[in-house]
Amino acid sequence: MTKLLAFIYSFVKLCLRYYLALPTIQVMKLITFIQYLEEIAPLELAEKWDNPGLLIEPLKSRDISKVLLTVDLTEAVAREAVKLKADIIVTYHPLFFGGFQALEKSNPQARTAMRLIQNELAVYSPHTALDAAPGGVNDWLADALGDGDLYCAETGGARIVELASPVKLPTLGKRIKDSLHLKQLNTAKANDKPIKTVALCAGAGIEALRDIQADCYLTGEMKHHDVLGAVENGTSVMLCGHTESERGYLKILRRLILAETEKTVEVHLSKADAAPLKAL
Repeated sequence: MTKLLAFIYSFVKLCLRYYLALPTIQVMKLITFIQYLEEIAPLELAEKWDNPGLLIEPLKSRDISKVLLTVDLTEAVAREAVKLKADIIVTYHPLFFGGFQALEKSNPQARTAMRLIQNELAVYSPHTALDAAPGGVNDWLADALGDGDLYCAETGGARIVELASPVKLPTLGKRIKDSLHLKQLNTAKANDKPIKTVALCAGAGIEALRDIQADCYLTGEMKHHDVLGAVENGTSVMLCGHTESERGYLKILRRLILAETEKTVEVHLSKADAAPLKAL
């Protein structure tokens, strides 16, 4: 009998030791996870025209343990999220800008929304709040310019960098290409003067840059006549591609989310998300 009790006692101890050694699955409420996101990128920093925040809220209460990050929320990304069994998609670009009058399967955005609603996935977008946030997308883009002093502009979360040493446009362009791992960088040279000040904004940033006096503008894309206007005003232009001016930041966002949540959630970078334009 004594031996049997000793065996049972040892067996229970072994089971407890094994149980305590198992990794515990952590979950948090959706509202708590959103609070963490808004610590990284407060929504009050977003532009008035933007549509950031919680875009799809599941009808049922949702715990968050698995997160999928993407730049664009396409149908392919939505299918990936469902297969991954993600609880929420954090998409840099909002899924909705204009309102739907009808949810029809012929509309790709509507199809994506319906798929996510059907599978009870939440969707959140930080967009321009993340651009403007300290340590956000525009600060990351500014790092590509090299050493210099960084200033916040008064418009659109844009940044102004005063380079430590003036450089010619081709030299600065190579520096940006190397830092952002770009295959190409489109430039428009206003003059032969070395560049000392650069105003920048990720994406299509001309509205944030238009009234800033600088030797050069750096953004993702600009309209033809906006480029002409900048050059005629003595400001050179560098365009690195809309998504290319943003995409590299996702790895940083992943690290920030893991740090904010103390690694209590899984954060995955989408494999289906990709730049829509390719150079031939």
